[in-house]
Amino acid sequence: MAGGYMGKLLFVDLSSGKITEELPDDSLYLNYIGGYGVGARLLYDRMKAGVDPLGPENIFALITGPLTGSPAIGGARYQAVAKSPLTGGWGDANSGGHFGPFLKFAGYDGVFFSGISEKPVYLFIDDGKAELKDASHLWGKDTYYTEDTLRGEHGGTSKVVCIGPAGEKLSLVASIITHKGDAAARGGMGTVMGAKRLKAVVVRGNMKVPIADMETANRLRKEHIEDLKEFMKRFHHYGTGSHADTSAHSGDTPVNNWGGVGVNDVPDVSGLNKDKVIANLDKRIGCWRCPAACKGSLKAGTGEYKYPAGNHRLEYETLGAFGANCGNTNVESINMASHLCNAYGMDTISAGTIVAFAMECYENGIITKKDTDGIELNWGNHRALVAMVEKMVKREGLGDILADGVKVAAGKIGKGAEKFAVHIGGQEVGMHDPRIASHQFAGMPSAAMYWMNSTPGRHTQAFGPAGFITHLNNAMGTCMIIFQWPSARGPYTQRMMAAVTGLNRSMEELLKCGERIGVMRHLFNLREGINPLKHYLHGRVIGRPPLTDGPLAGVTSDVEAEAWWHLGALDWDRITTVPSRNKLLELGLNAEAEELWPPDKMPRMGPGG
Repeated sequence: MAGGYMGKLLFVDLSSGKITEELPDDSLYLNYIGGYGVGARLLYDRMKAGVDPLGPENIFALITGPLTGSPAIGGARYQAVAKSPLTGGWGDANSGGHFGPFLKFAGYDGVFFSGISEKPVYLFIDDGKAELKDASHLWGKDTYYTEDTLRGEHGGTSKVVCIGPAGEKLSLVASIITHKGDAAARGGMGTVMGAKRLKAVVVRGNMKVPIADMETANRLRKEHIEDLKEFMKRFHHYGTGSHADTSAHSGDTPVNNWGGVGVNDVPDVSGLNKDKVIANLDKRIGCWRCPAACKGSLKAGTGEYKYPAGNHRLEYETLGAFGANCGNTNVESINMASHLCNAYGMDTISAGTIVAFAMECYENGIITKKDTDGIELNWGNHRALVAMVEKMVKREGLGDILADGVKVAAGKIGKGAEKFAVHIGGQEVGMHDPRIASHQFAGMPSAAMYWMNSTPGRHTQAFGPAGFITHLNNAMGTCMIIFQWPSARGPYTQRMMAAVTGLNRSMEELLKCGERIGVMRHLFNLREGINPLKHYLHGRVIGRPPLTDGPLAGVTSDVEAEAWWHLGALDWDRITTVPSRNKLLELGLNAEAEELWPPDKMPRMGPGG
């Protein structure tokens, strides 16, 4: 087994309580690296098409990569994977903190759960020994209490991932929380845990991640830190929350449920200034062994909003979702909404989008004060925003309908609410307007990225050849911000992987693994009958109709042309999106090639061809 891997995967049948270990063949790691690469391969092999995402046959997993727990900067990530209850297709979510490295220190590269427990349980892994324990005393408790209690029971060196009441009550936008604010949030992965009555996973251990060449790995770490020194200073101070004000006016951040114009609808954005975002900062914190320490914890709220000490400092996506997209510039209200989502376990991007949807429904008379229990859900009403988030996380009143996302909520509300439900394929969209990518700035999420990815609407995912590095990064278990910074994309990625694993693979070989991983996620969706060209795509996201004012006036994304180009570059059919037989064989997916391209489906050659 190559360095960087513990060489073991854990499988837990929650219905029977049976726990088994497997030692995967080296080819699994060679071809799929780790993270959701390994997850996509195993879930495709071990699940049938059409399983209920909230049923016993759905497999849920937490998986690390070879650089998780290694000297690599940002090597602290883990992936949660399962069939998504929100989109009905492939689901994955990514988080940092400390859990990922400690899962490996406890002896495993990943843990897979099937079945449904009769009662609430949590899994405790202690230096290679795993057991299911009763979690009845934690069911109904928030994530802060759950983490504190479990760390108290199992010692301060233990690390915890858990769900809160939102996941227990099967909100389709429920998240998984660790470190009291690091969230694996997208796609409803916390919902799957709740359906399985799996409250938490606790890990503790002192095992070492094997490193093939520690001396070189440590030297590369020092070089990488030096190259990123100036960037990390800036990032350390503000994190990703440094531009919520300027982005609201540049056209980057969606405004008023993707239908507004920042300079008109939110003319004064001073309340979202970066220094106000960190005004109540207590201390800066980071993921395991990351010198950037780009996160922070806050002092207790002392004004109108009494959030507890330790609430995580706001990141850009949360600021955008509860800020400009709701017409809101009150940072303290966003701190409170973020706290509620972290404590109850709910995706802040989805939650903010849902409130914006509800506000527009209210402004248009589709829902009224009678529906909201008297809450006046007008644009920018920060008190109403916090009150509705509280109803959502607790599934009370209108919040019970909203807690399943805008697609489901619009279907239940009716009366034309669907036209205000901004989503792609069931998933609320990240807080970067793709029209700005084609109009002003390179490197921002494009319309095709949002529309065509196996996890639609995700600002951290890419589609087409540009996505290969993203899939590789996530499979390695590293922070995308650190490892996709230009200095790291080639030299440090390739050299650190060689130092850790002992396999001197070229960047081309590693990117081929990224491509293979992307194809496996896509094949999972194809088997579920999902063609991304048929994903629902709300017109506002691409400017149909275009805005008539502001920096994006008249701009429409040519998403069909983008998708057409990328499908050709991938060698996927431009109608069915099925990868060609040659592409599948090139990637070593021979069985899938035979399955998708049997002789009777092969194109016939003409005379002389």
